[in-house]
Amino acid sequence: MGGGAAARRRGSAMAVAAVAVAALVVMWVGTAAAAVAVYEVGDKTGWTIMGNPNYTAWAASKRFHLGDTVVFTYNNQFHNVMAVSKADYKNCNASKPIATWSTGNDSVVLNATGHHYFLCGFPGHCGIGQKVDIRVATSGHSSAAPSMAPAPASGSSEAPAAGGGSSGRAAAAPSPHGNAAAPGVGCSVVMAIAVSMLSVAAAGLKLI
Repeated sequence: MGGGAAARRRGSAMAVAAVAVAALVVMWVGTAAAAVAVYEVGDKTGWTIMGNPNYTAWAASKRFHLGDTVVFTYNNQFHNVMAVSKADYKNCNASKPIATWSTGNDSVVLNATGHHYFLCGFPGHCGIGQKVDIRVATSGHSSAAPSMAPAPASGSSEAPAAGGGSSGRAAAAPSPHGNAAAPGVGCSVVMAIAVSMLSVAAAGLKLI
């Protein structure tokens, strides 16, 4: 009889531990899903010169973090997207881009902290304001609600000169200053889950 009771207690403890682990996994998945945000550059206006959009004000209204994605939506007959250095951004110099996208629906992953400088390489467009400086914070997560961007019909690619861009996955934004990527939230979440699992297991053993 004593052995049967012990077995039942052991089974109950294992069931409690299993439920707790399942709950932790669900929480981790939710946290991971919320760890990155997607922003459409210019919100509903998109990437354009029509209507004189203020991309400086747009970027200032957001708080970007490592792993976030920015989506450039535009007519690729009249615009493109170039990642450039700080100096070329200030001078609207499109002659030596770090990377170029030209699909018209380009998703760019912000894979490094610091400033990411983008401009349109079509003549005169940068000079009248079609450029954006996106600064990625060093820690924490976005406090501004991201604008909902449509899933790109085709991805973007890095290219050494204008006219690039082909179908594929979202490209990672180059780091003009070579900033090292800050550690993401994933590791800390996994560690927290591991500690919690150990605690649950220990509690289960005490019940036996």
